[in-house]
Amino acid sequence: MERKVYSVSQVNQYIRGIFTRDSIFQNICVKGEVSNCKYHTSGHIYFTLKDSKSQIPCVMFAGRRGGLRFRLAEGQSVAVLGEINVYERDGRYQLYADEIIPDGIGVLYQRFEELKQELMEEGLFSEIYKKQIPAYCGKIGIVTAPTGAAIQDMVNISRRRNPFAQLILYPALVQGQGAKESIVRGIRTLDRMGCDVLIVGRGGGSLEDLWAFNEEMVVRAVFACETPVISAVGHETDTTLTDYAADLRAPTPSAAAELAVIDVRSLLYTLEERKLRLKKAMTGRLEEERERLSRLSLRLSHVSPQYQLLQKRQRIEDLGEGMRRLFMDKLRDRRHLLELYAERLHARMPAERLKGGYAYVTVKGKPLASVSQAEAGDHIFVTLRDGKLEAEVIDKSHDVIGGKG
Repeated sequence: MERKVYSVSQVNQYIRGIFTRDSIFQNICVKGEVSNCKYHTSGHIYFTLKDSKSQIPCVMFAGRRGGLRFRLAEGQSVAVLGEINVYERDGRYQLYADEIIPDGIGVLYQRFEELKQELMEEGLFSEIYKKQIPAYCGKIGIVTAPTGAAIQDMVNISRRRNPFAQLILYPALVQGQGAKESIVRGIRTLDRMGCDVLIVGRGGGSLEDLWAFNEEMVVRAVFACETPVISAVGHETDTTLTDYAADLRAPTPSAAAELAVIDVRSLLYTLEERKLRLKKAMTGRLEEERERLSRLSLRLSHVSPQYQLLQKRQRIEDLGEGMRRLFMDKLRDRRHLLELYAERLHARMPAERLKGGYAYVTVKGKPLASVSQAEAGDHIFVTLRDGKLEAEVIDKSHDVIGGKG
């Protein structure tokens, strides 16, 4: 059977993956004695942690040294908190230190991890129980020491962001004997006062200084609180069990005040901006509705009885006008024709004929239309344009003009 061959890098990567997937190695506290301690010019600290039977190489990078409150030296007994992983280039594992504390604190850290695991299994840290922090908090309860930078920072930030916000301080012990009971009383008291949100915390300190916020009764009081709770214990790198149980964790007390108290100026600016947008939208909508109403009114007016009546009346008036024009045209034509007929008739009247040299002749009281009607010796009467003549027929002859002799 053919055997698969791996490279050195593949082996080291695989082993590193084993360390990465194991949660124990990702957050571990190892106790031992410091040896071979070297402060590198880069700011990193390299040392070995050993006991009577074994040793493990360790490194604390410069970015983590902010939490180191003493100078590391040979022979010190310390507890190192961090993760164990493989340095692939050299093929060796080492402890990457996040925090180094003198011996004795390691016991507290062990208690911390054990209680953390127990409460986590109970579900006290589950996201499903987290309450939403109200966006606009007017009444804010604070459980912390009445003196110190933490409360002063929170008051200053609150006044700057929203001078109308009401701060209610429960002056609690946050360190030493009776601290845990005092914190629990503060949480329960303010929870009954109808606050919008509670801030529970204190300024920075060592693990021992912050230990009251790792006490089980404090964690359970935070979890049971009906009012949303913001945990603000220590500095950004400090983590307590109260942080896990709270509805929201703030890295510092100052940050908690900023999270709880809305910036009024920013809110007013946002409201003004939205007001303008709303006004613009309303104006546009009103204009659209006016146009729509105008179109509908126009359509309605076209089908209304009044409009139809006006249309019919206008139609009748138009037809009447047309008939009137037609009648006048016909009347004018007929009048013109009548004038023509009158002129022609006038031209045929006897009086008019007499004016042209013609005469009207009668004999025996009857019109003389033919020579056969008169005999020689008959008296005839001749009517001319300007008078009458009486004559006697002397002789007669047939009409030469007609072609008869």
